[in-house]
Amino acid sequence: MPEQTTPPTIHLLGVPVQEGTHEKGCLMGPDALRTAGLLDTLEGLGFDCMDHGNLSPDPIPAMPPQKGNALQFETIAGWTRSLAQKAYELAKSGFPLFMGGDHSLAMGSVAGIARHAADEGRELFVLWLDAHTDFNTPLTSESGNMHGMSVAAFCGLPELSSLYAAPLDHPVNPAQVHMMGIRSIDRKERDLLRRHHVKINDMRVLDEMGVIRPLMELIDEVKSRDAMLHVSLDVDFLDPEIAPAVGTTVPGGATLREAHLIMELLHESGCVTSLDLVELNPFLDHRGKTAELLTDLTASLFGRTIFDRPTRRPGPRHRGI
Repeated sequence: MPEQTTPPTIHLLGVPVQEGTHEKGCLMGPDALRTAGLLDTLEGLGFDCMDHGNLSPDPIPAMPPQKGNALQFETIAGWTRSLAQKAYELAKSGFPLFMGGDHSLAMGSVAGIARHAADEGRELFVLWLDAHTDFNTPLTSESGNMHGMSVAAFCGLPELSSLYAAPLDHPVNPAQVHMMGIRSIDRKERDLLRRHHVKINDMRVLDEMGVIRPLMELIDEVKSRDAMLHVSLDVDFLDPEIAPAVGTTVPGGATLREAHLIMELLHESGCVTSLDLVELNPFLDHRGKTAELLTDLTASLFGRTIFDRPTRRPGPRHRGI
């Protein structure tokens, strides 16, 4: 098979949802990334980019009361249904890049990408870069904030099925969700994570063995199964000293160098086919520091390096970046 020579078109989509979190301000995240020069940076790397503006949620008729604790359920359902359809459409013709917005957006983005992967006859893996596992349901959540339920939703847990227009035909296999940087898990959430075999590399794992080994284990598995890989990057994956613009700060996150190394290795893998950038709250930022950091990390994912070096060539069905 000939080597891919034309890079995919990058489809940027703003998703200004903030109802999934208690801290207001994430609705400004997409425009902060634009202001930080995300589109210009990607075009400077040689990519064709299309900015599709900001998404709006679907109108949702009144829903019956939900069991348990889930704040703004109807509003999140509107965002989820709208984004799941849009993500599916964008994935057909390039690389979707979703600019958040809080992490509840992944309920829609990942569901839409999983549907596209199924059309392609491929599996979908998810790399979840976050301080939190976000595997709560309304029956386990202590806060009721729905950005803490995203993974449980796109993995098809029935307590969250009514977020979608219909139960998911192609939920992500929880065993194909790999989490890195975890350092905060709710008590009841632990049981769900064990029961569903989610792969978790918390900060102790990264402290003991670094980021390369667990990341390469994921990449090798994705390649061996000719799968697609969605990356979901939450600002609180990073240490708040370098990325303060998030309402859910947890000390002890990834360093600047660790984060760039992850992105560089992902680029070299050729496996990544879609990306979330979430929880950027410009109201909490310092002179755009966090928005600029996310832009720089995205540039590393798309191939920007300090010095040119040989890259690992993707397999014959490569469709990522």
